[in-house]
Amino acid sequence: MRLKSYLGIFFVILWAASCVNPPEDYPSIPEIEFESLEFIPTAGSDSLIFGFDFRDAEGDLGLSSTDIFPPFNPLEYQRDPAGNLITYANRPSNAPDYNPIDWEIDPIINNQVVRDTIWVVQNPNQYNIFVKFFIKRNGQFSEFRWQDPPFYTTFNGRFPRILTTEEGQAVEGNVKYAMLSSGWESIFRTDTIRIDVQIQDRQLNRSNEISSPEITLRQITRN
Repeated sequence: MRLKSYLGIFFVILWAASCVNPPEDYPSIPEIEFESLEFIPTAGSDSLIFGFDFRDAEGDLGLSSTDIFPPFNPLEYQRDPAGNLITYANRPSNAPDYNPIDWEIDPIINNQVVRDTIWVVQNPNQYNIFVKFFIKRNGQFSEFRWQDPPFYTTFNGRFPRILTTEEGQAVEGNVKYAMLSSGWESIFRTDTIRIDVQIQDRQLNRSNEISSPEITLRQITRN
C-alpha cells in the first residue's frame, strides 16, 4: 500500500481476535457489524481506531504477507498493443499525469527490476478491508477521497489470516483497525464525519458495508 501523503506518512495497524466453530448457520459471505470508533491523540501520530465484529461460515478471512500473487497482486502493469510496458516517457494521450498511484518507479516485474517509470493500475483485491471517509457539509455527506490530490493514498489495507489452516471452519470475532496519522485534526478539525467499512474474504466475496455514527473527533477522543 502506498502511504506517503501531503501531511506525512500514514500507517495502518490491526488487532484481531476470533472464536472458531460458532453456530453452523453463519453466512458464506462475511457479515460485519459496527462496534466502536475512537480517536487517540499522542505526542506523535494520532490513532483513529475503527472496531467491528465479524462472522463467516468458512473462515477464509485475512491475507498473509505471501498472498501477493493473482488475484491478490497489488498492481497491473499496463502494456501497449505490442505487449511492451508503457513508460512515462512513451505514455499515450489517455494516460494520467505522473502521480504515485498510477505510476510505479523501478518496479520489480518477473523478478527483474525495470529501471523506468511504468503505468500501473491498482488491484483492489490486494486489500481485504476497504475504508471510506465522508464529511458533512451543508447537511449533506460527501466522500473525502484520499486517493485524490494532494494525498494520493488510501486507508484500505489488509488484516492477517484468521485461521492458519485452509480447512473451512465457521468463525466470529472482533477487529480493531487503527489508522495512524499526524493530520487527523488539521484535516477534519470540528467537521462531522462518517466512516464506512467493508471486508472481503479470499474468495473475493465482499461483506455488507457498515457505517460509523456521525461524529466529530472531539466526541470520540479518549481522555
